[in-house]
Amino acid sequence: MNEEKNIDEESETAEPVVLEITDTFDLHSFQPSEVKAVVNAYLNEVLKKDFKTVRIIHGKGIGVQREIVRNLLSEKDFVKSYKNGDEFSGGGSGATIVQLK
Repeated sequence: MNEEKNIDEESETAEPVVLEITDTFDLHSFQPSEVKAVVNAYLNEVLKKDFKTVRIIHGKGIGVQREIVRNLLSEKDFVKSYKNGDEFSGGGSGATIVQLK
């Protein structure tokens, strides 16, 4: 008998993935519905590491992920400022550079 597994069933039992926290976070592998939660978790971790500047890569696209990221950043009292990345090395409008207090 061939037993098929639903992907959702596998993900519920899978071990959580541990990612190294660096000053750059790429959102390309996340769905827009996941962005707020993962960016929030990322920001909490970079605060623990006392980072002062981070880069969040959301892509250029039509701006859905950029808007989600920037709306979240505007709600955080520990965010000093944010802006587009540098066009040559920082990702231009496809990334947001965040200065933390």
